[in-house]
Amino acid sequence: MVAGAMRCLYVDLDGTLLGPGGSLLAAADGRFSALGVRALEACARAGIEVVLYSGRKESSVLEAARLIGSRAYIFEIGCGLVIDGELEWLTDGIVPSESRGSIHAQIEASGAPALLLEVLAGRLEYHTPWSIGRDVSHLFRGDVDLEEVRLLLDHAGSGWLRLVDNGIVREHSEQMSGLPVVHAYHLVPAGASKARAVARHMQARGYARDECIAVGDSREDAEAASVVGAFWLVANALERDPTLELELIGRPGVRLASESYGAGVYEAVVTTLAERV
Repeated sequence: MVAGAMRCLYVDLDGTLLGPGGSLLAAADGRFSALGVRALEACARAGIEVVLYSGRKESSVLEAARLIGSRAYIFEIGCGLVIDGELEWLTDGIVPSESRGSIHAQIEASGAPALLLEVLAGRLEYHTPWSIGRDVSHLFRGDVDLEEVRLLLDHAGSGWLRLVDNGIVREHSEQMSGLPVVHAYHLVPAGASKARAVARHMQARGYARDECIAVGDSREDAEAASVVGAFWLVANALERDPTLELELIGRPGVRLASESYGAGVYEAVVTTLAERV
C-alpha cells in the first residue's frame, strides 16, 4: 500500500464491527470490549470517514450509521448506497416502482426464490426472522453450490439475479438438520455487490484507492480488495470457515487480522495509521 493519508474505512457490521449477539461491546469470548469503539474513535481523531457496508436492510443500517455518526452507508450487499441522506440504487435499473413494487417484490414475482427453495430443498431455507421486511434481497441460509445455483437461474431465465455468499451464520436451520455449516445467502440483482458500492462511494467522495481500507468477515466483503488499498479479514472469519484462508490469504490486497470482531477492526485501523507515519 502506498504511504499517504488514510481517508476512509469501509467496515462490515455482523461478524466484524459487531461481536457475538450483534453487540458493539462484546469480544470473541463474550466479555466486554471497547476496541470496536476505539477503532471508530481513532478514525474520528484522524479525520477518517467510516462507511458501514452490510447485508442488513436499509432501516437497520441507517440506525447503526446514526449511532456511530456516519453520513454514508451501504446496505443489502451493495444494492443501495446512501450518501448525506441521498439514496442511489446500484441494481442496474431494477428499482422500486408503483406498478411493480419493491425490488424484493420484483424478485419474488420472477419465481426465482420459489424455484431455489424447491430444487434445493434440504439445503436452503429462508433465514428467518431476518428475511422478513427486506427491501431488496431474498435472504436465505443453508449450504449450496453457487455454480449450481447460477445454472439454475440461467436456465429459468433469471440470469439477471445472483446468489451471494455473505458468510457463515451461527443460527440453526429449521428444516435442514445435519448440514456441517450454514451460510447466509442473498438473492440480488446480478450487478449489485459490496465492491461496486464501495467504488461508487469512493468516486463520489473523490477518494483514491490507496486512501481507503475495508474490513470484513466474508467472501463478499473481501471483494472490496479489488477497489481499496487493503482488505482486512478479521480472525473470527477463519474460525467459522477455514476454507477462507485457502481462498483469500495471499490474494493481492488481502491482509489477515490476528484479532476478532471489533478488536480486529481496531488492529486494521491502528496498523494502517502506524504504517503511514
